[in-house]
Amino acid sequence: MASSLLSLGPCLRSSALTTSTTAAPGTSAGRALFSTTSSALRRYGDGRNDKGWRKQKVYGSTLPLPSATAAELTIPPYPYGPNAVYRQSNAGLYGGQRIQFGNNVSEKHGVKTRRDWRVNVQRHSLFSAGLGQMVRVRTTTRVLRTVDKVGGLDAYLLGIKAARLKELGPYGWRLRWRLMQSPRIAQQYEDQRLALGLPARGLPASALAELEMMGKKAAAEQLLGETDAMLANGDEFAIGEDLELLGEAEAEVPAGNGFMHEEPADKSQSLRPE
Repeated sequence: MASSLLSLGPCLRSSALTTSTTAAPGTSAGRALFSTTSSALRRYGDGRNDKGWRKQKVYGSTLPLPSATAAELTIPPYPYGPNAVYRQSNAGLYGGQRIQFGNNVSEKHGVKTRRDWRVNVQRHSLFSAGLGQMVRVRTTTRVLRTVDKVGGLDAYLLGIKAARLKELGPYGWRLRWRLMQSPRIAQQYEDQRLALGLPARGLPASALAELEMMGKKAAAEQLLGETDAMLANGDEFAIGEDLELLGEAEAEVPAGNGFMHEEPADKSQSLRPE
């Protein structure tokens, strides 16, 4: 046994020298070398982002939740941009809050001491009805109260006001986009379009042209109905320029007794010389 270990000694020393010269254990190359999982599988095979953090999967879908820091080319850019002052708010739902600074003033001598008020940040799992599962997110207690007030995470993320979009931040904007890709929310928006009388999304060009012709046909039938009613009542028609002239004439007519009304002479001033 001892002889076998002595024989393996040079081999171990040579491998250690080779390893130390190629990659150090503390570097990224060293972590890839000493890891039990291949780098290709670790980066692309198990749904992790570019920093090695595992993305949260969505049940029943191949599209996971977006990363808080990695570049997502399919997501439109956040219109208000990232927060350059309080950068950790870009990776969670902070509701526009950040660290505030001030002074502690003593009551006896009025001495001021600098202090700060930090945001109450917590990690919570909030239920999303559109995704049908819990979503792990870093949020503040202020946002939690707002979520309870509006009726859930989906209602908070899908707010349409500009103030709500500013509160979401970059990560809330990404969660909003991912929520809109879910079938339940897409069907909800489709029902709203149909309720407003708008054409359904994704219709072919022929169907849109047919709907346009139907609208023109309905407008023509309405015009014919109005024309028949005017003929039955014996009203006069005013077409084109006649309508403009008639409108200008009505605007110029004073609010008196009519168009040919003549103002009476002023009898207070006498024309005879004294």
